[in-house]
Amino acid sequence: QVQLVESGGGLVQAGGSLKLSCVASRSILSFNTMGWYRQAPGKQRESVAGNRSGGNTNYADSVKGRFTISRDNAKNTVNLQMNSLKPEDTAVYYCNAYAYVGDYWGQGTQVTVSS
Repeated sequence: QVQLVESGGGLVQAGGSLKLSCVASRSILSFNTMGWYRQAPGKQRESVAGNRSGGNTNYADSVKGRFTISRDNAKNTVNLQMNSLKPEDTAVYYCNAYAYVGDYWGQGTQVTVSS
């Protein structure tokens, strides 16, 4: 078991930046992928960015070039730097820890981008 706690969400104007952080209650070394997902009202949850244990990263096309995911195994943390935010980025953002035996979710943090 692991608990994931997100922070850093809030209200920002279009073009602004936010940094989300996710802290795990134990080591994240055993997780194959640490990632961020988001869910906007009336929409399905979607993958935003992922960071594999080997260092490879992947991004949704809609955020490439604007968002950066980083993983710090020593601090049991995964961050999401979000720049050039757009109103369509408004959603609840969730941290995810994935291993072959299962995955875990944080409680989510709200990001609202005003136009």
